[in-house]
Amino acid sequence: MGVSPDSSENTCMVIDHIGVVVPSLEEAIQQWEELFGYKKNSEIVINTRQRVRVVFLTKKKSLTVKLVEPSEPASPVFAFARRGGGLHHLCFRCDDLKVQIPLLKEKGAKFIVPPEPGEAFRNKKIAFFLAKHNLNVELIDTTEKEGWPQEA
Repeated sequence: MGVSPDSSENTCMVIDHIGVVVPSLEEAIQQWEELFGYKKNSEIVINTRQRVRVVFLTKKKSLTVKLVEPSEPASPVFAFARRGGGLHHLCFRCDDLKVQIPLLKEKGAKFIVPPEPGEAFRNKKIAFFLAKHNLNVELIDTTEKEGWPQEA
C-alpha cells in the first residue's frame, strides 16, 4: 500500500531544481536563454567531487534548472554528455537529510552517492539516490546555492 499524499514524513520533499547534463555549458546557457527565456542566475561552479561544472538558471514562475557539464573524462556524467546529454536528475529539498535518508532507504531508495559536501550548495550536504523506474534524485536540505545572489 502506498504512502498517503499528506504523510508528514514526505511533506518536506519539494522539487528544488531539475538537472540537465550538457556537453557545453556556454552553448546550453545560450539555448535555454533563447528558446525558453531562462536567465543565468549563478556563476559557473566547479564541483571537484563529481568532476563537473554547473550553473543555475531561473525564470519567473518556473522551476530552477541546473546545467551540468563534465569537467574531465573521469566525471560520472562524461559518457552521457558525449551522447548529447539530457535530463539527468530531479533535486528534492527536504528539511533534514539525516531524517529523510533513512525514511527513503526504508522505502527502497538505493543511495548511489552518500551525503557529501556539495560545492554548488556552499558545501552543504547533498546525496544522490536511485528510485524505482530509473529515477535519479539529488537530495538537499538547503536553499543556498554557490554564486547565487544572497537574496534569491
